[in-house]
Amino acid sequence: MDLGLKDRVAIVAASSQGLGKGVALALAREGAKLAICARTPGALQAAAEEIRRAAGVEVLARAMDVTAGDQVHDLVEETQKRFGRIDVCVTNAGGPPSKTFAETSADDWISAVNLNLMSTVHFAREVLPVMQKQRWGRFITITSVAVKQPIDGLILSNSVRSAVNGLVKSLANEYGRYNVLVNNVCPGYTRTERLTELSTGLAARGATTPAEIERQWTHQIPLGRLAEVEEFASVVAFLASDRASYLTGVSLAVDGGLVRGMS
Repeated sequence: MDLGLKDRVAIVAASSQGLGKGVALALAREGAKLAICARTPGALQAAAEEIRRAAGVEVLARAMDVTAGDQVHDLVEETQKRFGRIDVCVTNAGGPPSKTFAETSADDWISAVNLNLMSTVHFAREVLPVMQKQRWGRFITITSVAVKQPIDGLILSNSVRSAVNGLVKSLANEYGRYNVLVNNVCPGYTRTERLTELSTGLAARGATTPAEIERQWTHQIPLGRLAEVEEFASVVAFLASDRASYLTGVSLAVDGGLVRGMS
């Protein structure tokens, strides 16, 4: 299936590893030109080279902090100057630490809001006016199934990512008239470095092993296994494409059936 992404321009945040890198690769293989960012220069440049080799597309890579609005502004401005337009923006950031409510401090809450909510706001403020002017755009956020079904021990993620979900629905209502589609993708348990960190932390707190934590997770999933990054990335590529022209305001769980709710 041709997704119509050849020569589209996409920004993918936090894309040196994990889900972000997987999404960047999926878009590049469909022919999109990329701007990618992450905090660690070495890992980011390695990811950029891997994407160039795999897909043969142009990749702009900039080390930056997505919680800093001025740095997001600079990346978006440079992307426009380099490619002449911005068609797709995929926001992404690492998850906040695993804690219960009693373990969290006021600073933990502020950090989580800056990391997951305000980073999304920064990108929205910069790219949505560009897409509005073009009368075409795809603004896609990566959150978690925690916005649909809270996960024990992840009070920060459950709360702050749900705020992103509310932002997405509101932006979809405001920008739909300009043919700018705004959607949220909610990964379930996906085989990434972040998941390994999470299982290790939960195991330490529960006096068990990471392998046992993973076994507990897969037992909850009707498909009986963790997701692979490529499976998640394919869904994001579809939402970024011409094929998803009547989908907006959606929070789509890519979770193997983990969420038990009806909506």
